[in-house]
Amino acid sequence: MKDKLQQIREKAIAEIEGSDGLERLNEVRQAVLGKKGELTAVLKGMKDVAPEDRPKVGQWVNDTRSAIETILEEKMKKLEADALKKRYEAEKIDVTMPAVKHEKGNMHPVTQVRNQLIDIFASMGFEVYEGTEIETDYYNFTALNTPQDHPARDMQDTFYLSPEFLLRTQTSAGQIHVMEAKKPPIKIISPGKVFRSDDDATHSPMFTQMEGLVVDKGITLCDLKGMLDELVKKIFGKETTTRLRPSYFPFTEPSVEVDVSCFQCGGCGCKLCKGTGWIEVLGAGVVNNKVLEGCGIDTNEYSGFAFGIGIERIAMLKYGINNIKLLFESDMRVLKQIDD
Repeated sequence: MKDKLQQIREKAIAEIEGSDGLERLNEVRQAVLGKKGELTAVLKGMKDVAPEDRPKVGQWVNDTRSAIETILEEKMKKLEADALKKRYEAEKIDVTMPAVKHEKGNMHPVTQVRNQLIDIFASMGFEVYEGTEIETDYYNFTALNTPQDHPARDMQDTFYLSPEFLLRTQTSAGQIHVMEAKKPPIKIISPGKVFRSDDDATHSPMFTQMEGLVVDKGITLCDLKGMLDELVKKIFGKETTTRLRPSYFPFTEPSVEVDVSCFQCGGCGCKLCKGTGWIEVLGAGVVNNKVLEGCGIDTNEYSGFAFGIGIERIAMLKYGINNIKLLFESDMRVLKQIDD
């Protein structure tokens, strides 16, 4: 029995010392000291040992168990220390390295200008109406006094999905929807994307427009001028003023192009305003009676004005962007510079 216990001890010690990890060490423990281990089997065989020899054999078994457990404990501490060292090495941080830079994001310049304009008009009592990007020919053209074969269609009569439906060329279509659904007084702005066959440094086939409409009793061009003066002061600065030049739009009569005094040179003449002291920013006018009557509004009692702003145009002027394509390329070198 003593020889057998010695063999168990030597074998267990050899396997413990040869263990390369905690998992293997646990397997050795179970094989020797577990419920079905070799030492446990010896203890279960004590019933076959002579009564007078049992104390002596029991002592041999306890000595063997103690020796094996001591070696196990030492090996376990060594393996745990090695594992901890490897973890420290894997998780080591070089505190002299530059920290990871978490960049601050900001909204796109067009979104910034859109939000600024909405805030300005909301402060004047305007409501926001967002129409659909797909419109019928009637709402996009005919209801705005631009029937089939009208010359004013030439630059806009483009992205058709069918003979009846097209991608809207102006958010003015939303004005017709509002006037059909709601009777005066009406005071709305309609922002959104529009689509035209334009493509150069200052125009894009898709751009963002904001149309505005006011219909009430006694509305004149003077009301439009006063509103525009307030608008440009809030966008470009308190010293900015407006001037109106005669123009033509089918849905307004009279129609005007709106210029602002150059906010960079104060009207003296510079590269931005091309030496004129003025910069064109939008089109506007008094709503044509045919448009109002087509929506069931009595022109003997009501009148109105309308205007259309290209939001990319305002963003380019405000932030000094010389090519509209920079607003669509997602170039972070451009976008990072603009955060109002």
